[in-house]
Amino acid sequence: MTSTLTQLQSDKKNLGRTRVVEKPIPTLQPGEALLKIDRVAVTSNNITYAAFGEVPHLRYWSFYPTGDDAWFHMPAWGFAEIVETTVEGLAVGERFYGFWPIASHVVMQPVRVSERGFYDGAPHRLELTSAYNQYQRVTTDAAYRAADENYQMLTRPLFITSFMLADFLEDNSFFGAKQIVVSSASSKTAYGTVFCFQDLKNLSLVGLTSSGNTGFVEGLGCYHRTVDYKALESLDKTIPTIYVDFAGDNELRRRMHEHFGASLTYSCYAGSAQSHDHLGNAPEVPGPKPQPYFAPYQIKKRNADWGAAEVTRKFNEAQLAFIRRVSDASKPWMGVKEHKGFGAGQDLVDALVAGHIDPKDGHVVVLG
Repeated sequence: MTSTLTQLQSDKKNLGRTRVVEKPIPTLQPGEALLKIDRVAVTSNNITYAAFGEVPHLRYWSFYPTGDDAWFHMPAWGFAEIVETTVEGLAVGERFYGFWPIASHVVMQPVRVSERGFYDGAPHRLELTSAYNQYQRVTTDAAYRAADENYQMLTRPLFITSFMLADFLEDNSFFGAKQIVVSSASSKTAYGTVFCFQDLKNLSLVGLTSSGNTGFVEGLGCYHRTVDYKALESLDKTIPTIYVDFAGDNELRRRMHEHFGASLTYSCYAGSAQSHDHLGNAPEVPGPKPQPYFAPYQIKKRNADWGAAEVTRKFNEAQLAFIRRVSDASKPWMGVKEHKGFGAGQDLVDALVAGHIDPKDGHVVVLG
């Protein structure tokens, strides 16, 4: 087994600037396990993690400290295998899905080991959102399909946001709206949310996108109407409307609020596909105050309403349906591109930060 730990680290002041760092793998202490990271999905979602690294209820920079205050690990969802363990109930060779650093290996302190998996009990993670501290055994994951690993990595962390956001809006009777306008409509989280509304009647779904992505969004077929950002003001401003902001663009948000005014029944902020602005920097706008959306809050509510097992069952069913749709060979919504090694990972991060990514592609970095 190699004795070197390789990490891709990002500059906190310049998200597109990365470096590859090598250091010795530390000797395991009692209660620790060493996992080899095989592959991770790297998408615009990861850039959101990076951009919101210090937001108090998110703190994405805190999950995997680098030991250098100027640099951080950009966490990513993917698969890893245990290569050494001192923890009872975990075996060498077991494969897990979870939230990893972009690195060759990671040392964890597994606790609450169960048939489902484990939690990382590292002291610095105890005050962070627990949803990101769970590691699922693939052997007990009802939604796992070996052939779908790339699609699971690419869709699950985004689709949990989509699924729970759709559920949140429906749970609130869509705030009395008859129309949902979604910005950054080409993003996977945006069209994942709209996918969850396909069986609903009397609800118009409008996708806002750039001129370059209009064809792609129209081709998805899940929006009733696709509108270029420049033509936002052509929308009927008398229709009661929800604005779901996946773009994170303050100027676009201002235009949306000023155009719809009192017809805007709810406005929520769910991502940052095109901008690193966030609500903490947002100017005041007319109409309802934009609200941040955080999926774990709705998950917690539904765990209380339905029970955790039923939440998992409903989500797994929806996720598998979504994967079937995006990977449909006759008319796929997403293709998968694999990038091998840390150098390729650096190029991908740079392209994502610069916005030079085709929306029809999903990107996976193979580290194993």
